[in-house]
Amino acid sequence: MLKFMKSNRIGKEQSVKLFEGERWLIITGLVGFILSLGIAFLILFQGHIRLPEGNMRDAFSFNAAIGIFILSIAAILPLARFSDRKKKVVRWFFIVASIYGYVIETVQNFRGLNPRFSRIGTEIDMVAGILFGIISLVLVVLAIILMIHFFRIKPPYERPLLLVGIRYAFLSVFAANVAGIWMILLQDRLTGDAGNLIVLHGLGFHALQTLILPAWFLENTQVKDQIKNRLIHSGGIAWLLMLLLIGIQTGLDRSVFELTILPIRQVLHYSFG
Repeated sequence: MLKFMKSNRIGKEQSVKLFEGERWLIITGLVGFILSLGIAFLILFQGHIRLPEGNMRDAFSFNAAIGIFILSIAAILPLARFSDRKKKVVRWFFIVASIYGYVIETVQNFRGLNPRFSRIGTEIDMVAGILFGIISLVLVVLAIILMIHFFRIKPPYERPLLLVGIRYAFLSVFAANVAGIWMILLQDRLTGDAGNLIVLHGLGFHALQTLILPAWFLENTQVKDQIKNRLIHSGGIAWLLMLLLIGIQTGLDRSVFELTILPIRQVLHYSFG
């Protein structure tokens, strides 16, 4: 018994730890929170509108969201089983893309310009907005690469519950990226009278917290492994179904805050006439 406990303890000590070796990603994520805090004080004293196109609330939410996203990537990247070289390349792509996003979103909104789709900016502003779109696509590609890599990891799994949560989370992130590309093509976040793609986009990325944290908590709970796996799978499937219904609602130009079963009703209508 003592031998088993000792070997089990050694196994846990040797397992990969969250955030291990990702100091620069952690710092990059924290920068987003610091910027958001500064912007919050600016809004408190000067308001959020910066004429003619700027909105400091957008800068606040963007920096906070990227900060959370990068911290989430920092947490799970050690589990990816990348070589040191590949991990370094992925890490610095995320860092450079995030820093550019922080700068362009904050500076342009502060100047009163839309950082992505400005209609009154100079040629330099237009180029900066186009580059912003390219950077966004780079993040999409990186997220897809990570998703594929996590799905290709073969047993033995070092932290199997976390791996399941990560896989569901990246499927959600894929849906968020589809919404992001949709916004780039529309050059707007709004669809029709009430549809807003930013809701689908944001919720998709937040799966990196809502689906991974429960797996992390369940790792050390005194519950049967079968029940733990069932909880993680049911939570992941429920989350993806939620995103599907939100996507349908948004695609029909309806607000996701409208209390209705419209998405299901419309799917049945179009499927069965």
